[in-house]
Amino acid sequence: MSTFMDMVYEKARKSPKRVVFPEGNDDRTIEAAVKATSLGVAKAILIGTPSKINETAAGKGFHLEGIDIIDIGNLPNLDVYIKEFFDLRKGKATMEEAAETMKKDVYYGAMMVRKGLADTFVAGAVNTTANVSRAAIYLIGMKPGIKTLSSFFVMILPDKTFGKDGILFYADGGFVIDPTDEQLADITVTTGATYRELMGEEPNIAMLSFSTKGSSKHERIDKVTRALALAKAKDPSLNIDGELQADAALLPSVAARKAPGSPVAGKANVLIFPDLDSGNIAYKLTERLAKAEALGPIYQGTAKPCSDLSRGCKATDILNCAAINVVRLQGSK
Repeated sequence: MSTFMDMVYEKARKSPKRVVFPEGNDDRTIEAAVKATSLGVAKAILIGTPSKINETAAGKGFHLEGIDIIDIGNLPNLDVYIKEFFDLRKGKATMEEAAETMKKDVYYGAMMVRKGLADTFVAGAVNTTANVSRAAIYLIGMKPGIKTLSSFFVMILPDKTFGKDGILFYADGGFVIDPTDEQLADITVTTGATYRELMGEEPNIAMLSFSTKGSSKHERIDKVTRALALAKAKDPSLNIDGELQADAALLPSVAARKAPGSPVAGKANVLIFPDLDSGNIAYKLTERLAKAEALGPIYQGTAKPCSDLSRGCKATDILNCAAINVVRLQGSK
């Protein structure tokens, strides 16, 4: 386990939150819920078939004490939830469609978060990203002033000279393909807030480009500078600068030449990429060439934290996402 996750687990144990795991019939999910409970990082809720969950747990030697199990075949408050979903969709779904939707584990779990019966949900080991993201947007909604669901990666580098002891946040490397000015500003502000929640300190946010402070001219650079102005207006408390090339953002010696006087250059701990191409390429190159650990992509922008998973994830990935969401909840305002 990385030092970063050690820190996350330690913080989570101080004030564990209620995490609903909608995919309770999945072996990895059951294991994650059991470990979250035994480690004291979360109060776990599983949605699934009780007999299957108990059978799986018994077969693997897991103890389910302290874990709430909700029967997918007999969901509490289902009629109330169906009506609420129908009202929320405002004519975009029939009552029959609302009923069909609310019987699905991830939508029911998201509704539990909406109703205050859980604090966050973690899904995607079985459900598609489309289902998880729709459940989050429809039922949890977005943070005030934020319209864009995005994601971030925690990059943990062996070279501790970068970021906070080698920890950098990358966004967006997993979700928004070609963000508009407004979307890029949302990603910037949201990632800054996420960094505060998880790290407990102020972010230094670099909005990246192939240009530093007007060294080149192009519409793609103009998009970054427009997004910078929007981001500063959305949250003046954040320390943001751009446009910056990656070396100017990270290396003090380069920053001194290319961006003298910048409040971020040379000490960035949050890197905002102008599109998904650059963000995804950069995180994979950092992971492979710098032998960094990559945690994510993790959703951000919703009113309460929630997580999508890769369907190829391991139980540890599910557990890590749950613990990260608990800490984000502790640090949220």
